[in-house]
Amino acid sequence: MLNDPLAATLGKVMNAEKVGKREVVVRPASKIIKKILTIMNDNNYIGSFEEVENDKGGELNVNLLGNINKCGVVKPRFSTKTNGFEKWEKRYLPAKDFGLLLVSTSQGIMTHIEAKDKKIGGKLLAYCY
Repeated sequence: MLNDPLAATLGKVMNAEKVGKREVVVRPASKIIKKILTIMNDNNYIGSFEEVENDKGGELNVNLLGNINKCGVVKPRFSTKTNGFEKWEKRYLPAKDFGLLLVSTSQGIMTHIEAKDKKIGGKLLAYCY
């Protein structure tokens, strides 16, 4: 039983990226994991991914590009306001305007850059650079 499927997913992707694999299979698949992988795909950290249905919650086949230096979850899931993103950028990202913080907001999961533009806060889920 997985306590944190998102952490397990990002750990698998990170480990496969480190050893130079081109593809990794992630299970189980959930809406949050799919949304986070979609955002990472849109920002060219990973390639495309496809969902494969099975009896145990489904799985995702993720194509890797070799563009990830580090990714992981933020534990505990800190809440942040619109003007508080800079503090978390300093803590989790190596440089200004480098990498992404993934945030769960009232308007869905998005990057911290989109959340700043829309002037909404939320809970930090993960980081990637």
